[in-house]
Amino acid sequence: MLMSDATSLAEDFASGRSDPVQALEQALDQASQSAAVFICLTAERARREAEAAAARWRAGQPLSVFDGVPLAWKDLFDVAGSITTAGAAYRRHAPAALLDAPSVGLLCRAGMVSVGKTNLSELAYSGLGLNPHFGTPHNPHGRDQPRIPGGSSSGSAVAVAAGIVPIAMGTDTAGSIRIPAALNGLVGYRSSSRRYSRDGVFPLAHTLDSLGPLTRSVRDALAIDDLLHGRTSNHRVRSLKGQRFVLEQGLLADVEPAVRNNLLRGVERLKAEGALVEMRPCATFQATLALIQQQGWLGAFEAFALHETLLDSADAEQLDPRVRRRLEAARSLPASRLIHLIEARQRLQQQLIDDLDGALLITPTVAHVAPALAALEADDDLFVSTNLATLRLTMPGSLLDMPGVTLPSGHDAQGLPTGLLLSAPAGEDARLLRAALSVESQLTI
Repeated sequence: MLMSDATSLAEDFASGRSDPVQALEQALDQASQSAAVFICLTAERARREAEAAAARWRAGQPLSVFDGVPLAWKDLFDVAGSITTAGAAYRRHAPAALLDAPSVGLLCRAGMVSVGKTNLSELAYSGLGLNPHFGTPHNPHGRDQPRIPGGSSSGSAVAVAAGIVPIAMGTDTAGSIRIPAALNGLVGYRSSSRRYSRDGVFPLAHTLDSLGPLTRSVRDALAIDDLLHGRTSNHRVRSLKGQRFVLEQGLLADVEPAVRNNLLRGVERLKAEGALVEMRPCATFQATLALIQQQGWLGAFEAFALHETLLDSADAEQLDPRVRRRLEAARSLPASRLIHLIEARQRLQQQLIDDLDGALLITPTVAHVAPALAALEADDDLFVSTNLATLRLTMPGSLLDMPGVTLPSGHDAQGLPTGLLLSAPAGEDARLLRAALSVESQLTI
């Protein structure tokens, strides 16, 4: 049975229908039986946290709305006493973290219970979620055959989709929260890159990395945002009447029919509620797609610079060959291309504000549903082409530092989830999250 969202679970704590210790033991039991979802469990710490939270609820003095709620951390976040592996074999014996990352500490001080560290694509460098070192978690929706989880926050997505925890934290550099959330039928929030502290989080690309939660509801994502900013808010679903959106119509011909049909069905519901939806190509989004296709990915330059010493060391032999090849491919790229990308990025960010003119952008999150796992494990060329296709629609938002919320939009004939992505210009996270709450209310009808 799938777990409800974190808000509902906390309401059960408040009413006495459940308690944090019971919720944790259920989570630990499920986690221990779930192949390749977690790299490690932090059971001793979690039990201490859950017992303290249960005592606070009994006393009527919870630390926050999510006191006692279990959550998981992508294994890029430092959790004191645990090794941060980044999904890489060469880091299996790295020193354990001495301190929690600031984001871990903030949610710990809000009473949340850290169950463990989730699996990911090695070094967070793939949109598919395959990992030859720690195994690949299977998408729970793959009833006909094993399906990819999406990456790089693969374990975080599956931990939530399988009902092990209601919330898992991830990172997103080119789509690594939004993609696995969409392929697993979840809400995934990519924040603007500077919204939360990235200290204590293993990096991939310094100007593109961002943090965010994978959840079962927008209200949970809003609550996490509040806790990470040390505030308490009362969020309500607002009317969609008069809210403005731009549906990026130019993308719809290049996506699978179920992705397109589910998105258009959702947009019709928004319009029926009074939303103003302008259906047209977004010139800035299209220009950013073209820039990436012609000039390459800014993150490739940054990832190579970060890992050059690793690539020149004996530890490089332990890397997933597919990850190693992608990292090495940037070694010979000309510096002039990097400069062009940075200059174009700044120009396009300003152009986006003018282009949207206060509206939010609607796009498909991923052009397809989760592909079968076996073929991708066996075929390097298929892996490369599928990875590029999977990342294609989320990379522009990352380059422009657009906060994004992917919402479940429906399923295909095989029951595989599809996603609708809402995005805003950099820094407009609060407005985006409020709008996503309203949009979600119509997509779930």
